[in-house]
Amino acid sequence: MYPYDTVIFDLDGTLLNTLQDLADSTNYALAVSGFSPRSLEDIRTFVGNGVGRLIHLAVPHGTPPEAEAKCLSDFRAHYLLNMENKTAPYPGILALLDRLRAAGFRLAVVSNKFDGAVKGLCAAYFGARIPVAIGESPTVARKPAPDAVLRALEELGSTVGQAVYVGDSDVDLLTARNAGLPCISVAWGFQSREFLLRAGAERLADTPEELAALLGLAG
Repeated sequence: MYPYDTVIFDLDGTLLNTLQDLADSTNYALAVSGFSPRSLEDIRTFVGNGVGRLIHLAVPHGTPPEAEAKCLSDFRAHYLLNMENKTAPYPGILALLDRLRAAGFRLAVVSNKFDGAVKGLCAAYFGARIPVAIGESPTVARKPAPDAVLRALEELGSTVGQAVYVGDSDVDLLTARNAGLPCISVAWGFQSREFLLRAGAERLADTPEELAALLGLAG
């Protein structure tokens, strides 16, 4: 059983399956600029380090910076209007969050997605279940820097010693390490169990039920 009362979650690939909406907005932005579309598997490998990195990897190699910046702007505008089309919580996530809240856990989301989208998605899908949601912004360094995690803990009134981090990527493992938090990796998201083990994951959950058990919730 974990002696923690605070859980900091990643968003994409951990709580929400956002992949198809990310792919649709990426391909919209690419099409506007006359670039070829990317496959869903391409997009899966590009996500996790913010939308700037996503678009940088999606545009053709050698794309001029101003053309890449336009593509990013087109992506952001399209995504904000279309980010709830196909996105949904992974099966069992809402029940897990409800159990954690009922048990007295404090919950937050920290994501490399831009802050407006993070707050909008958390409000739409989780409501009061997630009172603190922090995304990428000019005032908060992107993961794996610990800044957003530490800000979330401050807003929750919690501390590093009370918290655990949950995510689906190597970036999440590094973020937890840099913030001084233990990490539980989830294998239902954008990265495979094998990838996470190679990246150094020590605690893995294959389902939200397994995650609940690792967090000390009785079955």
